[in-house]
Amino acid sequence: MKGIILIMDGMGDRPLKELDYQTPLQAANTPNMDKMAEEGINGIMDSIAPGIIPGSDTAHISILGYDPYVVYTGRGPFEASGVGVDVIPGDIAFRCNFSTVDEDGIVTDRRAGRIREGTKDIVDVLNTMVLEDYPDVKIIFKESTGHRAVLVLRGEGLSDKVSDADPKVEGNKPKEVVALDGSKEAEKTADILNKVVAKSYEMVKDHPVNLERIENNEPPANIVIPRGAGAVPVVEPINEKYEVNSACIAETGLIMGICRFAGMDIIEMEGVTGGVDTDLNVIVDTILDQVKNSDHDFFLINIDGADEAGHDGNVKEKLEFIEKVDEVVMSKLKDLEDVILILTADHSTPISVMNHSGDPVPMIIKGPEVRKDDVCKFSEVDAAKGGLCRIRGSDVMNILMDLMNNSHKFGA
Repeated sequence: MKGIILIMDGMGDRPLKELDYQTPLQAANTPNMDKMAEEGINGIMDSIAPGIIPGSDTAHISILGYDPYVVYTGRGPFEASGVGVDVIPGDIAFRCNFSTVDEDGIVTDRRAGRIREGTKDIVDVLNTMVLEDYPDVKIIFKESTGHRAVLVLRGEGLSDKVSDADPKVEGNKPKEVVALDGSKEAEKTADILNKVVAKSYEMVKDHPVNLERIENNEPPANIVIPRGAGAVPVVEPINEKYEVNSACIAETGLIMGICRFAGMDIIEMEGVTGGVDTDLNVIVDTILDQVKNSDHDFFLINIDGADEAGHDGNVKEKLEFIEKVDEVVMSKLKDLEDVILILTADHSTPISVMNHSGDPVPMIIKGPEVRKDDVCKFSEVDAAKGGLCRIRGSDVMNILMDLMNNSHKFGA
């Protein structure tokens, strides 16, 4: 028996007037997900706890069976590991955006028009950065998918107790990074970050990639804005924790990084973007190949486009992406044999909020000997009527291991 947790990132939502007060998932045409709901057991899940707004990182950590309040040190280390940076103890890592600022330093686009190409060339320049005041601190940049990047600071006397530079909204300058605990290490790290942000603009504002983007009326990726500071965490290997042989199939560096820290094998894919334009055929072909031909018996899968549409407040794109996943991916996965398949989300990203919320997300569990309930449609509202009732993310792996007959009895 094999187990799959397929997470549609940010799929959950709230009722929208333009959809006759339905969520995008309720309004979408999803015959394959609905068939799964009919043949499985349904419920809703709070990734961390009711009303707690999870990040994608803390949600996945919880769903994989770890306590995010213990394991999570910040998003940066997971993102850095996910894109292939060998972070080591003592490193301080950050998640970054390639962003656009005007001549006055005002952020006009936090995601540089969701840039897709050329970021590696920009990073090649940024990796020559040396700060005169801190010559012994190594500055490591690495591009991730789309507008995302990572920054790693390596040196003595650094701290992850610093604030973010991300202003969160356009129309403001990058925030001044400050120490959060008043320590000398944090003060030093904050000063380094402020200098890195300023110098990144000077180094790449006239980069050929950006000059071409300006000529094409596209926002240039002319500054790097870090956030999510974190020190390298210590994580119990998931293969030992649950006695599985695990693999991760994901589009974004963040999720791959979380899984890499957990000791999971990372299955690389080409042609995936983490957005609504991703190649879903590549994803489903990779899943099928791994399930049928590899020795892995547990898979964590993340598909990210619905989250992007939610952050953009684009109801049409979110609804259409859900339908596309149903048509391309779930049509081929729903009938897998000898597989316990869990379909859920890591969090809600409501169109009206354009950010994560604490709303619970729907879940289906389908597979051999799974009890069925009376739910016949997959949505946030319908799933709440199911036999799984309301669970937390920390319950998911235990439930999956039991259904895979991979659990041990507690007690005599």
